[in-house]
Amino acid sequence: MAAMRRGLVNGFVHVLAWSLATGAAVTLSWWGVHTVMTGTAYDPPRALPITAAGTTAQAAPPPPSAPVRAESSPSPSNTPPPSRSPGPTPTKTAPASPSPSTSASGQIKSYDTDGGRVVLELDTAPAYVTLVSATPGTGWAMQVWKTDSWLRVEFTKGTDKVSVICTWHDGAPRVDVGNY
Repeated sequence: MAAMRRGLVNGFVHVLAWSLATGAAVTLSWWGVHTVMTGTAYDPPRALPITAAGTTAQAAPPPPSAPVRAESSPSPSNTPPPSRSPGPTPTKTAPASPSPSTSASGQIKSYDTDGGRVVLELDTAPAYVTLVSATPGTGWAMQVWKTDSWLRVEFTKGTDKVSVICTWHDGAPRVDVGNY
């Protein structure tokens, strides 16, 4: 009986020692990887222009959708209109480098803002806009709203907001960039 008890105690001590050693090793490994990765900065991916070199396939326009979130931020109401809120007059900022190129169905333009970069494909016949990519800057959150006649990409960081709004309900696509 005493030998059985001694065997159980020794087994328990071995399991406890193994558990503590494994926990310490995992913690040390996680801390090392975390420390290395924290000091590493990666540039966000940038969209490449679409060229018509040998490609003739056209994608069907996407259906209208509800807001799409890139990062967590306060929940907006269901599909808000692209109207300007009362308050200070919006500041129009021209895109830093609109880089147009042409695809099989329209013109690709990118808009660099303080909050991030938006790349759109603008079709004039019939009037339609396709979001190619939207990349928030470091520390910025992003939301996208789209209907049959307008598209809005909003970048937020704290109380700062920058929007790229494109409308095409009354003619050719028109893009406004600013703090709304």
